[in-house]
Amino acid sequence: MLRVWVVVVGCLLMTSVEAVSARPDDLAARLNAVLAADALEGARVAVYVANLDDGVVRFAHHADRALIPASNMKILTALAALSMFGPTHRFVTELYADAAPGPDGEIDVLGVLGGGDPALTSEQWWRLAADLRVLGIRNIKRGLLLDATQFDSEFWNSAWGVISSRAYNAPIAALNANYGAYGVSVRSGAKAGEPVRVMIDPPVAYLRLVNRARTVDRRAKAGLVLDRRAVDVGEDVVVSGLLRAGGDPMTHYRSVLDPVRYAGSVLRMQLEANHIEVGAQTLVGAVGSEMTLVKSFKGFPLTQIVSLFLKYSNNAIGETLLKAMGRHSPELSTGSLATETPPTDTPPTRTLEKNRRAETAPAETVSTTERTSGTWTNGIAAMRRELTALGIDLTGAVLSDGSGLSYENRVTPVALVSALRIASDSFHFGSEFQAALPIASIDGTLQERATAAEGRLRAKTGLLTRVTALSGYAIDGNGQRVVFSILVNGFRQGAADAMDAVDAIAFELTR
Repeated sequence: MLRVWVVVVGCLLMTSVEAVSARPDDLAARLNAVLAADALEGARVAVYVANLDDGVVRFAHHADRALIPASNMKILTALAALSMFGPTHRFVTELYADAAPGPDGEIDVLGVLGGGDPALTSEQWWRLAADLRVLGIRNIKRGLLLDATQFDSEFWNSAWGVISSRAYNAPIAALNANYGAYGVSVRSGAKAGEPVRVMIDPPVAYLRLVNRARTVDRRAKAGLVLDRRAVDVGEDVVVSGLLRAGGDPMTHYRSVLDPVRYAGSVLRMQLEANHIEVGAQTLVGAVGSEMTLVKSFKGFPLTQIVSLFLKYSNNAIGETLLKAMGRHSPELSTGSLATETPPTDTPPTRTLEKNRRAETAPAETVSTTERTSGTWTNGIAAMRRELTALGIDLTGAVLSDGSGLSYENRVTPVALVSALRIASDSFHFGSEFQAALPIASIDGTLQERATAAEGRLRAKTGLLTRVTALSGYAIDGNGQRVVFSILVNGFRQGAADAMDAVDAIAFELTR
């Protein structure tokens, strides 16, 4: 396991430090002017800026205040995963058969053991199916056995509140496809009365289209609704409402209810695309010891997964990595962080609700073997242990998930800057971490933001209702590299205005 010794930057800070400047420049005055902007009025703001090379504090404003970090939580998750697994680690999906294929290429059942790969897409499932064809498999007589027991069966974190069908709220499982999500492309007809054309990507049997949408006149009131509901063989994708005639095509992304059966349906589609016949049966359960390993499929290296994770703020990757860390540290499986209680300064108008998981897809279950599974509890414990060992002071921090979706998370700018400094100093994974961050005005979630700092800032964004954040690296006009963290909670004006204010702070760091 990789370890990096660092000097904790928090030792440079006194409790509840206000604005300071460690050298005679006007940075503090400029940043204080931005902090006084109307867009941040009434908000709880915490900022910490230091030189990356020597650790000298350039600016601090409530920098030891633990606030909701939103997707800046992903910085900690990525750092812990790179440290625990290493940048070249590949998650493995194992394929089993009841026996080696005979001369006719027939097996009875194909068992699929999910290894917690966060980034298996339709394309990779095609590659896996093609590999099975190369091995001589031509007919899977009965069907598929899907094994997701390396993680627990809790698809959604209870700290996320009410679960929506949006792709960012995707379920988490050890066996998955396409980040637990799919696309729905819609296009209106040329004139009123014509049907709305709808396509689902990928076009798997698990997702059944129910199209109730219709085209209306270009001046008529329009609105489209996408919904989902569990059915015996998968789920219905219900499209209803009105689209104006002659409109541009649109694609909406939604999450599935059962990530395991969805992954099985994607695999089935790709097996058939490779001319491998598959029986109708799909079971969900554990691969038995009597089955024979026929293929170990290695996914993308972790460095590539972390790039997808940070550049595009992919929540499903973060939560899958978190559970994988818990699976990797089975000695923590009985540990609990349930005693961690978030502070009472929850964002205004936001009520924390426990997950109401009313929608579930049916699953036929076979007998399972005993395994230590990855859970949110042992994943958080493993991440906290890894970060603490790296030298990050998490005193007062509350870690609730790996993506930052939870409003229960609390982190200080000091801790985030410490994490960023450790990543920068690491020979083992520092380059991979920094390259994974969005670049201002160029790519990822900063592609259309911080245009004034184009090419001079790499940072992780964060956005929830009334919460925004930005933490990363910048280079100023003198060539000095700085590391910074900006957390804003409870802003009263629009999110766009708050993000503009945060981007203005970031720009000042590049001057």
